[in-house]
Amino acid sequence: MKKQKIIITGSEGLLGKELSKYLTTNNEVLKLDLLLGHDLTDEKFVRAWFKKNKADALVNCFAMNDHVAPGEKRGTLFDITLESFSKYLDVNLTTLFSVCREYARNNKSGSIVNFSATTGIVSARPDIYGGKHKHIAYSVSKSGVINMTKFLATHFAPNIRVNCVSPGGVEFDQDKKFKKVYANLTPMKRMMKKNELNELVEFLCSSGSSYMTGTTIVVDGGWTTW
Repeated sequence: MKKQKIIITGSEGLLGKELSKYLTTNNEVLKLDLLLGHDLTDEKFVRAWFKKNKADALVNCFAMNDHVAPGEKRGTLFDITLESFSKYLDVNLTTLFSVCREYARNNKSGSIVNFSATTGIVSARPDIYGGKHKHIAYSVSKSGVINMTKFLATHFAPNIRVNCVSPGGVEFDQDKKFKKVYANLTPMKRMMKKNELNELVEFLCSSGSSYMTGTTIVVDGGWTTW
C-alpha cells in the first residue's frame, strides 16, 4: 500500500487515537478533534479547514456518545430531553454531513470511512444497562450514518468512495459485570479490543478496496447475528 495522507476526525477519542497511532506508521495523518481546538459543528471552520487541507482519505471517528460520568446515573426514555435528542442528531448527522461534503468539495478523488455502530442496526438492549436505557438518539443517529453513507456513495461516485464500519462494543473502562453480560450475549464471548479495526480501516482507505462503495461492514463479534 502506498503512503497516503489521511484525515482522522475525532483523533483523540478511544478509536481515533488508536487509528491515528497505527496509520501514522505508513501514512501522513492529519488530526481533527475538539480537544485540539477544532469545532466541527462550526461550518465556517470546516469549510476553511478542508479548503486548505487536501487528503487521500477521510476517517470520521468523531461522535457524541452517552457515556455516563462517574457518580451519574443512567436514566430511561422518559428522562431524555428533546434538546439532548436534537444535540445527538446535530453532531452525529448534520456535522458528519458537513465534514463529508467539504472533503468531497475539495478533493477530486478519495475515500471516506464513516463509523456507525451495532446500535445503528439493532436496538440497544435495556437488559445490559440494568433496566435503564442507552440514549435513543445515539442509536437513531448511528442508523442515519448508514443511510447517509449509501446516499453519499451514490452521489459522490465514481470519484470518491464512501464506506461505513459498524463496530460492536469496545472494551475500555466498563465494570466487570457489564463486560461479563456483554460477552455472554456475543458469539465471540468478549468485547472488541480497541486495535481490532486498524487494518480494516487502512484497507478501506487504500486502493485495495477500490471497487467498494456504499458498504457497511459489521465488526461485532457476532452480536447482530442472534
